[in-house]
Amino acid sequence: MADSSDQFAATLALAREGDRDAIARLVEQYEPKVRVVARVLLGRALRPHLDSVDLVQSVHRSLMIALRTQDYDLSSPEQLVALAITMVRRKTARHWRRVQRQQRLSGAAGDSNNLPQMLASLSDARDPAEEAQFNDQLECLCQNLDPIEQRMLELRLQGYTSREVARELGMHAVAVRVRWTRLRQRLHASGVVADWI
Repeated sequence: MADSSDQFAATLALAREGDRDAIARLVEQYEPKVRVVARVLLGRALRPHLDSVDLVQSVHRSLMIALRTQDYDLSSPEQLVALAITMVRRKTARHWRRVQRQQRLSGAAGDSNNLPQMLASLSDARDPAEEAQFNDQLECLCQNLDPIEQRMLELRLQGYTSREVARELGMHAVAVRVRWTRLRQRLHASGVVADWI
């Protein structure tokens, strides 16, 4: 399955010209991994709003456009897979924020006071024992956040952009970005998918 650099470059060149066989060979390299990432990223909170198959098709369409316009310099199958996974993460995060913003604007936003429960809904289902342990980790994490970090997460869960969060909290946008980076690391360490931040 792993092409040599020359074979990959030749396949990529043919795919950029619209060769269906070459495109099919590229799709075989990234699609299985993208499907897994899409299913994990959607979690319970987004599944009612976005189907993983639609998400994978959207990534495929974006990749084909990027290949034709030569937006990315890809020299290996690993770079292609990494690009596809980055696209699925960004598309999922954008969709999550759009759904939350629509709910906020329509007044239908859920209760954001239960931060651990909201964070748990963004992660994939586990067996009951793992889920209980995960929920305990989230409770502990949320208790150790300072009030500004808690409020930042609550606002983000409601679909606020970074600029809106900064304005709402009276903070500089750079300070908010730094805090997002730290929060992402803490959430990842706790097992929470944090690409929506």
